[in-house]
Amino acid sequence: MVSPIVLGIESSCDETGAGLVRDGVLLGHAVASSMDEHARYGGVVPEIASRAHLHALRPVVRRALDEAGLRMSDIGAVAVTTGPGLSGALHVGLAGAKGIAYALGVPLHGVHHLAGHVAADTLEHGPLPDPCVVLIVSGGHTSLLLVRDLVRDPIIHLGDTLDDAAGECFDKVARVFGLPYPGGPAVDRAAREGDPRAVPFPRPLPGSYDFSFSGLKTAAARWAEGHAGRALPVADGAASLQEAVADVLTRKAVAACREHGVTTLVVVGGVAANSRVRSLAEERCRAAGITLRVPPLKLCTDNGAMIAAVGDLLVRAGAEPAPLDVTIDPSAPLEYAALRPRTTDRSTATQSATTGSTATGSATTGAAGTGSATTGSAAA
Repeated sequence: MVSPIVLGIESSCDETGAGLVRDGVLLGHAVASSMDEHARYGGVVPEIASRAHLHALRPVVRRALDEAGLRMSDIGAVAVTTGPGLSGALHVGLAGAKGIAYALGVPLHGVHHLAGHVAADTLEHGPLPDPCVVLIVSGGHTSLLLVRDLVRDPIIHLGDTLDDAAGECFDKVARVFGLPYPGGPAVDRAAREGDPRAVPFPRPLPGSYDFSFSGLKTAAARWAEGHAGRALPVADGAASLQEAVADVLTRKAVAACREHGVTTLVVVGGVAANSRVRSLAEERCRAAGITLRVPPLKLCTDNGAMIAAVGDLLVRAGAEPAPLDVTIDPSAPLEYAALRPRTTDRSTATQSATTGSTATGSATTGAAGTGSATTGSAAA
């Protein structure tokens, strides 16, 4: 039996993406970015991102269909990012996905954004080995995972970022160094002319699989402040910062593979496009006898193809589609690839919280009333 063509829609941040996948094969995809609109602010402005998604969604879906040589009626299922991400941006993508799915009468699947990054690699290298260690490094997330069957089994977290993610560190330090936004590519370019040993930046949290880049960010800022009134050797600072980040990421990832007896490391996410992260991962994996898998650059950053890849896996696994009242969860933890928060669930949770607050307030009022009575007795 031929699997249906799955349309994937991604709108969690500043990229609007659409991709078409069937049986693990990418048929076509397109991405529109609003990055230039955010550059002057030094970061993503949620309202601007949401408006950009509104304008870009239909053209991006059309471009993906045209690239694949398909029509809208060829779509057999729709997958969409339901979290985590910017609330308004997620709502735009979900509304568009619902409209397409309901108009065509096809199943809709909610997908966790980070699971999409993991699945992106399957479009280049085929099914993930069971098990494998996955290092997700992006603007807002840094996680080390043990993955078995991506769409059937729970995703095991070996380590996560405790504060700033690797991408955030690059963005924030780039601003201090006077480099443009986004910081990751800017640091990568500047580092080519620098000495990675010039500045002894710290390697945070040795001996743990968790990540913390806040202290590294602060160390880089203090180093820059120490050059007040003098020319800042940006290339050396960028190269040293990049080396510290790549060293921490790859050292922990390879150690996790060894400890868990896993022979494949998958590195995904926007920061996986960093040249030093890729080269150092290759070097260390080769020395440890570990197979390294990294998606091509076009699939490292946010895109609809990766969401379609998860949707394709869910469809082939016989997963239950999302309900009609599926909504978003901007801060959803990564537990499973499918993410189907429901409006009714959120309403119930809100109602329970409100009821609890009301009860607490009544108790407080009662206590105050008792206090007043006591005061009155004392006055008498």
